[in-house]
Amino acid sequence: MPKTLNTRLLSHIACPGGGQVWVDGATLYIGHMRHPSGTTIVDVADPHAPIVLAHVSIPEGWHSHKVRAANGLMLVNHEKLGQRGDFGFGGGLGIYDVANPAEPKLISKWRTGGRGVHRFDFDGRYAYISPTVDGYIGNIVMILDLADPAKPREVGRWWIPGQWQAGGEEYPWDDWVPPRCHHPLRRNDRLYVSYWHHGLFILDVSELSEPRLVSSVDTGPAFPHPTHTCLPMGAPIRGRDILVVADEDVAKLYPSPPSFAWIYDITSETHPTPIATWQVPGLDGGGGPQEPMTGCHQPSERVAGTIVPFAWFAQGMRLLDIANPFEPTEIGYFVPDAPPGGNRPVSNDVTIDERGLVYLVDRDNGVDIIEPTIS
Repeated sequence: MPKTLNTRLLSHIACPGGGQVWVDGATLYIGHMRHPSGTTIVDVADPHAPIVLAHVSIPEGWHSHKVRAANGLMLVNHEKLGQRGDFGFGGGLGIYDVANPAEPKLISKWRTGGRGVHRFDFDGRYAYISPTVDGYIGNIVMILDLADPAKPREVGRWWIPGQWQAGGEEYPWDDWVPPRCHHPLRRNDRLYVSYWHHGLFILDVSELSEPRLVSSVDTGPAFPHPTHTCLPMGAPIRGRDILVVADEDVAKLYPSPPSFAWIYDITSETHPTPIATWQVPGLDGGGGPQEPMTGCHQPSERVAGTIVPFAWFAQGMRLLDIANPFEPTEIGYFVPDAPPGGNRPVSNDVTIDERGLVYLVDRDNGVDIIEPTIS
């Protein structure tokens, strides 16, 4: 049985495991980890009885494990996995008409060089993506205009100086991990960018064609986990501008305890300052190394108020209240059973809908729809 605190399970959607979940209106979009499963679209108007509407497949050697939807459009990433499959399929973004979610229609595909696109943000017109691009080392930041989704248009890009190999930039990381943009999130005229083992960056995008660096922070190598997500809160908390930063519990630079979440004060955005951290109580086991995918992965990129749902890999979904950002407090959790044949869950992503319901996807075992029961 699942372990719960101030939560209850409304239903489980039995489908292949996934990398991301997103809700637009009464429609749930699930990006899957492995071919042939690409994306599943589900009607969740009745969260007790979800109805699968459609599937979009992906060829061998690729995955489309990230998905966002808005304004009748669905975007999915196309990213290469390994050396098998048809390389001609190509990396990039698949752009679909989902005005009728039961009949997704491919409008266009925006292609990249290299492996393709990883995670991204989408506001209904602009997509803020993390593609590989010919001539660059690793993933960079790119902004696409989808005003005409049949003809996506790049309007801006940014990279850490040294990534543009074809431009003759000196590469300064011969003794370090290559740079890789994980994904940007936009709030107003700023992008909050996670850059894996190169930390976090705040960019000014008041001119989309010319993103400019505001500030950056890198906690490595003192902390060996890559920076996965930089989530700006929607409104000040106790008069402070707060950024929630998740380090992912994979790709460790050296054996370590599980990764955790940081709380940054970015009121002075040129000097982002960590003011708190949070870990599932007792998880670090006294500071000894533990296997990957034990600790933190991903906060919900949609948040209401001060409560942030997190997907915490083997620890399920955690509800973290940062009403006092100096002292984050867990107010609930939902830890699902391990998938068949597994010894623990692998909670990969989480989101919420307008009703406050929480959607948690496991990498191997479908989606749980969860109702917080905090009075």
